[in-house]
Amino acid sequence: MKKITLSLFVFTFLLIVGCSPDSENIENTGMNPNFRVFESSPKDGNSTTTGDKALIGDECFSVNLIAGQHHIAGTVTVSSDGANLILTYMTNEDWTIDLTHMSIGDCEEQWVPTTGSGNPKIGHFEHTEPHSAGTNEVVYMINLEVIPEAYCFAVHAEVQGPTGGETAWGEGTGFDGNSWAMYVEALLSDCNPNEEEEEGGGGSDEE
Repeated sequence: MKKITLSLFVFTFLLIVGCSPDSENIENTGMNPNFRVFESSPKDGNSTTTGDKALIGDECFSVNLIAGQHHIAGTVTVSSDGANLILTYMTNEDWTIDLTHMSIGDCEEQWVPTTGSGNPKIGHFEHTEPHSAGTNEVVYMINLEVIPEAYCFAVHAEVQGPTGGETAWGEGTGFDGNSWAMYVEALLSDCNPNEEEEEGGGGSDEE
């Protein structure tokens, strides 16, 4: 009986270890079907991938990722693949990402949790993700169907760089509080590859 119990324990342990995710490429869907997040480290020399398919989209715009108020640690790029809005944190060579927070929603509603004085409650952001050591790229994908035309988002990160550990924000408009936290206002119509394809297709049909 002891031999059977020990065998079952070893089998279960090996099964758990064998199913562990690759630290270079993690998908964490959680309980939200409209949200996915991926990460990658610089040692493979490639962008984040899902299986063999690169997470790419038509770029809409990008903002600097500001660390410690004074350092440009990288960029946050907004793009779309026609089905998802894609927010990509990409750090410069000397910086890596330990943790990210992201909140997004209708600018006219309470899209981000704040204190009574107007400072964002980072620990209560809609999405919080820890990342593997050495991560320099993090990709958030949000279903376009849950994003309004006029939307706002705040992207925050805990990063490591030449100055040590720092907090970082995607550059934009300052919150009402007394911190240096920032958010970005944008329009969904400025990031719609399907509309451009339809316009191009229409011109071809007339010729």
